[in-house]
Amino acid sequence: MVETVVHTVEVDLGERSYPIHVGSGALSAELLLPQLAGTQVAIITNTVVAPLCLPVLERALAGSNARVDILELPDGEQAKTLENYTSILDFLIEHRHNRTTTVIALGGGVVGDMAGFAAATYQRGVNFIQIPTTLLAQVDSSVGGKTAVNHPRGKNLIGAFYQPRAVLADIDLLRTLPQRELRAGLAEVLKYGVICDAEFFQWIGDNATALLALDGAAVSHAVMRSCQLKAQVVAADEREGGIRAILNFGHTFGHAIEALTGYSSYLHGEAVAIGMVMAADLSWRLGLLERADAQRIRRALVALELPVVAPPLDPAAMLNAMGLDKKVLDGRLRLVLCRAIGDAFVSDEIDMKLLQETLSAADRLCEA
Repeated sequence: MVETVVHTVEVDLGERSYPIHVGSGALSAELLLPQLAGTQVAIITNTVVAPLCLPVLERALAGSNARVDILELPDGEQAKTLENYTSILDFLIEHRHNRTTTVIALGGGVVGDMAGFAAATYQRGVNFIQIPTTLLAQVDSSVGGKTAVNHPRGKNLIGAFYQPRAVLADIDLLRTLPQRELRAGLAEVLKYGVICDAEFFQWIGDNATALLALDGAAVSHAVMRSCQLKAQVVAADEREGGIRAILNFGHTFGHAIEALTGYSSYLHGEAVAIGMVMAADLSWRLGLLERADAQRIRRALVALELPVVAPPLDPAAMLNAMGLDKKVLDGRLRLVLCRAIGDAFVSDEIDMKLLQETLSAADRLCEA
């Protein structure tokens, strides 16, 4: 991978502001050690990530005088449970970590969400650092302070808002990713273009081949721009009372797909990709989005080798699962819709007949 300069994006939250360091070599002692709170460190990772990425983190920590304890959790979305969250708390207690400990999440979104939730609740909150090892986590879940575990009836239903002290997004770690995980992360990258940056959307389409090939310069730009856009939204609306909800474009559909397929058939980014096509399709049916733009969104996802066909799920079951989503407010289903590429908004004025048509369309979503 080509050497790149490490760039920094600041998430502006006043006294709780923090840096996102992006680039090749971002996981370094120089950037990591100043973020430690005391002389205890708990690294939370998983059995897949640990042999690939843990040595890099251990080298970065070698210059500290911290005692380092390591917990490896099972891999996969199925592991994002209250039981595994509790196992993190048990680990911290058994190893006698105190209020000045630092919890470091080394892994993808599942590890980051669970470790963050544990950091938020252990002794009423301890220092927390995100070191995301997947593209999806680097551009989305590691930034913004959302932490959670799943419930059998819905995704991320149990959690807290808890900001990290820092995010170190080292693109060299992405070399360990299976191609399927890389593609899943690109769904979240494209989402930013769809919701608030038409120029970035076009850039992604023009650079799809380079992104899929993990070209260093292309990936660095994609992560950097995604983090800039998310940081702007989070700074304006940290706890999702307003504009931050646009970051959930495609997610209400995607979360329902994940829940109804037992969190085992689709990676999160794959389900979101299908959900984005469904949201674009509904936006078109509602007369908000030009059909040509809905089709451009679908074609862009296809170019990134992502799924765009909804699984054969019962529309009534989908609607029921969507009704459990966190975006529901006062019993009203809220969805992120588009007026144009680069212009998304949240609406609770949903024509249920047209929504049913989208849910029933399956392989005919946004069809040409």
